[in-house]
Amino acid sequence: MKIDVELARTFPPEMIYRIRFLPLGWKDGRLEVAMVEPDNPLFREEIESFIGARILPRKISEEEFEEEIKRADLVKGVLEEASEEFAGEEVMEVREEEVSVESLTLQESSIVKLVNSIVFSAVHRGASDIHIEATDKNVKVKYRIDGVLYQAMEPIQKRFHSGIISRIKVMADLDIAEKRIPQDGRFQLRIKGKKIDFRVSILPGIHGEECVIRILDKEHLATSFRDLTLDKLGFDEDIVKKIRKHIRLPYGMFLVTGPTGSGKTTTLYAALNEIVTEEEKIITIEDPVEYSVPGILQIPVNEKKGLTFARGLRSILRHDPDRIMVGEIRDAETAEIAVQAALTGHLVMTTVHANNVFDVISRFVHMGIDLHSLVSALNAVLAQRLVRRLCDSCKVETRVEREVLIENGLDPDKYSSHIFFAPGGCEFCNHTGYRGRMAIGEFLELSDTIKEMIVERKPARLIKQEARKQGMEFIREKGMQKVLDGVTSLEELNKVSFASLEK
Repeated sequence: MKIDVELARTFPPEMIYRIRFLPLGWKDGRLEVAMVEPDNPLFREEIESFIGARILPRKISEEEFEEEIKRADLVKGVLEEASEEFAGEEVMEVREEEVSVESLTLQESSIVKLVNSIVFSAVHRGASDIHIEATDKNVKVKYRIDGVLYQAMEPIQKRFHSGIISRIKVMADLDIAEKRIPQDGRFQLRIKGKKIDFRVSILPGIHGEECVIRILDKEHLATSFRDLTLDKLGFDEDIVKKIRKHIRLPYGMFLVTGPTGSGKTTTLYAALNEIVTEEEKIITIEDPVEYSVPGILQIPVNEKKGLTFARGLRSILRHDPDRIMVGEIRDAETAEIAVQAALTGHLVMTTVHANNVFDVISRFVHMGIDLHSLVSALNAVLAQRLVRRLCDSCKVETRVEREVLIENGLDPDKYSSHIFFAPGGCEFCNHTGYRGRMAIGEFLELSDTIKEMIVERKPARLIKQEARKQGMEFIREKGMQKVLDGVTSLEELNKVSFASLEK
């Protein structure tokens, strides 16, 4: 069945969501309609009175309805309606218990409705962040979906900017009067029957305050992570085998590194899912705890109350753990305790911000950690990135010019006739050309030879040569293989790695 999107947009969004139906098209003077409850006479009668004709109902499941709604992007209509109609009245200082399409359409035209519509639409479209950016002329609202920013709606008039920011501050319990310093807060809403947490960060800019809202849909994560394993992340089989080997070692440190948003925490969650048993005590300290793992003690960092990574890690060691997961090593104190824990019979899994597996050592040295202790504790380092997968329904074949092949470190004679793939755009991928993301990575196992070279402070170039001798493949090479296999595009790979610097 194929949804008639243009026809669907002629119905009020509230009606579509309440009755849970979608029009398929006209057939012999009757409207064919996909319905979750086709046997409900009241719903059938309401649709027929709205269109002035009989309908031909077809059964559709709740899951299919949600999937088709997302593909047709009918929520965008609610957002556009809210942005067109709102008149910028005073901000109402109330917290909504529930945000739904019904409540949005019934709310008065106001900034409250606009902000709630922006948030609701972002959750519906699977965004990870909402960006509200002020320019000299207007206000732009963007969603980050699969790691890329998309404009959510037409720019809003500049005169409504302070009202929007004030409304968000009220929701996050921040100081409305303070506009010159950064502020951080959080709020919670119930959307589609689920509690969703939002973290708010506000920064003063030259054109006014800018806001980023991080969406933490814990219930969705709990569902999607319940069966999460290392096999589902996208890594090559050889890397998955190495990760499994190192997360089962009795002691030492396993590090995952990469920039913000590269999937480090997800990798550690997948690893924890595979090793959790009744026989071992696993404790984590995270900021924030993104979702609950049954059988594991998880501790959220609370800076305001004095519970830092370092303080929490000290307490964890007194709880007799077998394995410890530290969300992130940010300072020397946390690094020192983590290294000591790894040296005294615990397996420590953690993340550090660095560009590749070799830069990790430098990060610890800059923190003042003793090099001998670090090398003794460290078992392995995984560096990873996320790249978007090309949509199988619309990816298009393409040839790459000789100059571009050379720039990307490929032999032009060998690959000039190779068929590469580029993003197309269809209703299945929301016309982006990509559907979902996968991880690519490089894995460094610290052999005795490499440990000796690090302690002797040999140049990174020589350590890389030794690692290659021992069979290590770099991120660029792993990513390029995905490009050659038609899984992702050359353009996407170049967003996360450099050809010239990572040979």
